Amino acid sequence: MSSSASASAPGPGPWQMATVEEVIEETARAKSFRLTLSEPSGHLAGQHYIVRLTAPDGYRASRSYSVASAPEATGKVIELTVARLEDGEVSTYLHDVVVPGDRLEVRGPIGGYFVWRGDIPALLVGGGSGIVPLMAMLRLARERGSGELVRLVVSVRVPGDLYYATELPGPETTVVYTREAPAGAAAALGRVGLGRVGLADLRDSLLPEATVYVCGSSGFADHVTGLLEELAVPTGQIRVERFGPTN
Repeated sequence: MSSSASASAPGPGPWQMATVEEVIEETARAKSFRLTLSEPSGHLAGQHYIVRLTAPDGYRASRSYSVASAPEATGKVIELTVARLEDGEVSTYLHDVVVPGDRLEVRGPIGGYFVWRGDIPALLVGGGSGIVPLMAMLRLARERGSGELVRLVVSVRVPGDLYYATELPGPETTVVYTREAPAGAAAALGRVGLGRVGLADLRDSLLPEATVYVCGSSGFADHVTGLLEELAVPTGQIRVERFGPTN
């Protein structure tokens, strides 16, 4: 087992208050919230935080959101990217109400299976909003100057659905548009596919001895893991995080 997989991940601390420093519009239906915590995060790339809301009558609602920012040894700033769901108790509040200066109750970091410490080759494969924890990994690699360890393949329907669009371009990234690709995308993003993620997309990006991190819907995860099996990637080198609607 790799050192990234075998080393224990930090467990969640107590609930704490975080201040919203910035709200960034990623797409028409997704925003990133840059938060300053009361205590250092200590998170690893791939972990998540719980955001909890409490109404005046005491009613509480909480949801988990992946951290998109790279880990910092003593940093107190994290970035959570949240997709807005029409019937979502938490996501609609975050999108429609929260502004810089507000305070949110959070707890984390959480998760020890789907983490990358930046010390081994990794192939990151994300579908739609599944890119969020993978972005933390890509940012970590770039900040350390170790982009040669990482390749990212992300699948979205149309250009307007792509998170972190201005930051993604680079030799590590492949964007696969399933319905419509933007004009001039090849020049902006290097390698760009059109259609469903296929064997060639993964084969071309698969580094030797890489651990593969797959994040997306159940259907997307099943499709990608099937392709990885065809490429004879050992099951022990595949880590999958599936998600459903998170509101």
